[in-house]
Amino acid sequence: MKSDLETLNPTRVKLTVEVGYDELKPSLDAAYKTIAGQIQVPGFRKGKVPPRVIDQRYGRAAVLQEAVNDALPKFYQRAVEESELRPLGQPTVGVEEVPDPVKGGDLKFTVEVDVRPTLELPVLEDLEVSVDDLELSDEDVEARLTSLRERFGTLSGVDRAAQDGDFVSIDLRAEIDGEEIESAKGISYQIGAGNMLPGLDEALIGASAEETRTFKAPLAGGERAGQEADITVVLQSVKERVLPEADDDFAQLASEFDTLEELRADLTKQVEQQKKFAQGLQARDRVLARLLEVTEVPVPDSLVEGEVHRHLEQEQRLEDAEHRVEVTEQARVALRGQLLLDALAEREQVRVEQAELVEYLLGQAQQYGMDPNEFARAMDGAGQVPAMIGEVARRKALAVAMEKATVKDASGNLINLEELVGGADEDDEEGVAGEDEGTQDEGTQDEGTQDEGTQDEAPAADSPEGQTVDPFPGDAVIGDETAAASEGDAEKA
Repeated sequence: MKSDLETLNPTRVKLTVEVGYDELKPSLDAAYKTIAGQIQVPGFRKGKVPPRVIDQRYGRAAVLQEAVNDALPKFYQRAVEESELRPLGQPTVGVEEVPDPVKGGDLKFTVEVDVRPTLELPVLEDLEVSVDDLELSDEDVEARLTSLRERFGTLSGVDRAAQDGDFVSIDLRAEIDGEEIESAKGISYQIGAGNMLPGLDEALIGASAEETRTFKAPLAGGERAGQEADITVVLQSVKERVLPEADDDFAQLASEFDTLEELRADLTKQVEQQKKFAQGLQARDRVLARLLEVTEVPVPDSLVEGEVHRHLEQEQRLEDAEHRVEVTEQARVALRGQLLLDALAEREQVRVEQAELVEYLLGQAQQYGMDPNEFARAMDGAGQVPAMIGEVARRKALAVAMEKATVKDASGNLINLEELVGGADEDDEEGVAGEDEGTQDEGTQDEGTQDEGTQDEAPAADSPEGQTVDPFPGDAVIGDETAAASEGDAEKA
């Protein structure tokens, strides 16, 4: 076999492959065997029909076609390996010549395929990026303390009009042209959460208990999703969250510290660590952006089109031309980043250890809310393990770039990236109740009563049965998939 390589553009090549008759003969023998097992000829057992009989009855051309179909993938793969190509996507194959059924001859075919481009990567030590200064204010610490106090707040009924931030119990009904589509009663909701119907917050603010308000909003699901409906909301009750005093007693309740001063010091440390972590994320993004800025990364159009099609198909928006333009640009940017990091991982000889792959798998399983073992089996069954390995390698390659690049803040100070990203996952884990040591998990008790089994925020405890109620079960036509979510659920979303 011999092959010639022609570069059509930086991301596409053409292979011309010629295979001698002798090299094709094993595939011819296999073709005879395959056909013999598929036909029934009087006087011969199935699978034992001689080649000459097959030629007489079905013709040598049929055998050649079977042999060529069997041989093409093998010789294509061999040509790819000999040419040291790294294909992207499916090849386009054209058969130029086939052996003559009588005289023999060579098999000749051409293949056009997109390939990974060869990139001229910069010297990482020459890269320099700037990130924002780390600014720590008293307001940041106070906001964190307030957030902690809210975890231990209590709900108290109020005899006034509803305000932004209040916790309410409501009844909802959706109608279109006078026909009721869905309805639900006793829904717990915090005004301002924004995780239900557009216009709901505006309708509730200023309303009093037992008051009815109406507004219009598009349905979010069901057979009539997207259609505008007349929404009726009845406000049943209004409660406000009362926060505990910020004093030494609260510090002892909410943390491992004895005084408010010690708690504030710990919260200050947490805020500082959080801002350092944000600096690290900013450095990561800007290092990648700088790499893309100084490196020409051509992307095959077919790769972009395939990614765009998959995305739009999942969203069921294949006919949305305006959205297609937006998704196309996003896909091209993402693919440029992937190709660049793949090349960087190869140059820097990045290797993915099994423990690193397992750690990534666990993180993805948690993100999708799946059991890690089930997620691993699903990924393996879908052939996605190589893609996962590639993603881990890209992350490691970017980490190498961050380590070698020069990163400064806006004031010109060198930044220690290890310090920025280290310990970020420990945020909120030390000293603060609601996270460990058996204390409540962001539970807000109704009317000052303590319920250690209550999860998330007060609306769950405030609903009729003491738990969050789905406003429209099944289709959930007038809200998000967590339409009646409590404040805690909204934060998770």
